[in-house]
Amino acid sequence: MVQRSLLYTPGDDRDMLETAVGTDADTVIFDLEDAVAPAAKEEARRTVRSTLGDLEDPTPNVAVRVNPYDLSGRADVDAVVGGAEHPPDSILLPKVDDAGPVEALHDQLAEVGAPDVGIVPLIETAAGVIAAAEIAAAPGVTAVAYGDQDFTADIGATVTDDKTESLYARQRTVVAAAAAGVDALDTVHTDIGDTEGLREQTEFVVELGFDGKLAIHPDQIAVINEAFTPGEDELEWAEAVLAGQERASDEDAGVFTVDGQMIDPPLVERARTIVRRAEAAGIR
Repeated sequence: MVQRSLLYTPGDDRDMLETAVGTDADTVIFDLEDAVAPAAKEEARRTVRSTLGDLEDPTPNVAVRVNPYDLSGRADVDAVVGGAEHPPDSILLPKVDDAGPVEALHDQLAEVGAPDVGIVPLIETAAGVIAAAEIAAAPGVTAVAYGDQDFTADIGATVTDDKTESLYARQRTVVAAAAAGVDALDTVHTDIGDTEGLREQTEFVVELGFDGKLAIHPDQIAVINEAFTPGEDELEWAEAVLAGQERASDEDAGVFTVDGQMIDPPLVERARTIVRRAEAAGIR
């Protein structure tokens, strides 16, 4: 499942939820946490559940961000997943400091009859960054996401334009996700009008190894999708690699070359990722 762009949408606004599902985002996140005022949480649960129930085979994947598990996250899951005919594809779990809440959520999803709902922990604290490997490897996890605003506040960092203060956290998130075999998702770009800044930041995290990026406005989706969409030359290389790998497999050969470059298993996996992104973009 390719998740280049993931769009947050307030869970207490039915019109916005329905509009978000019609965007080009790969995943739409119905948000019960930061986008909803405390007094509106209960109404947001009902709105999210009813909207999920009325969706008929939506094009994007649909996720729900609950509140921190030790606050009202468990109740959120009971409200929007328990007994639901159409549960979300995944649950985003914020403020995860260790594997404990992920394991508890995994057990809860099984208890409410939704064991196939994926879990996406949000790494947003110093403790979460340190425990990123165990969080990514916890049962039920399909991706891990890095949250910059809470992390930089937690460590008391000065936020800079080039984001050097969060480079270590980003790299640790990517490495933990890769080691666990799950996707890594980058934080939101909070300046909605800064299209060029978003483009530069997204291209940078693609180079770091992220698989997708979170968004807070529909206008950000096209920029993010474009950055994660391979160019023509890159796609041609990937297809040549996969064709060479198939020939090498038929010949029982361990390595092979493409245009003079020796290709080994890591490069084959890179080629598969490029092809998956091209397919998601509709260019292959």
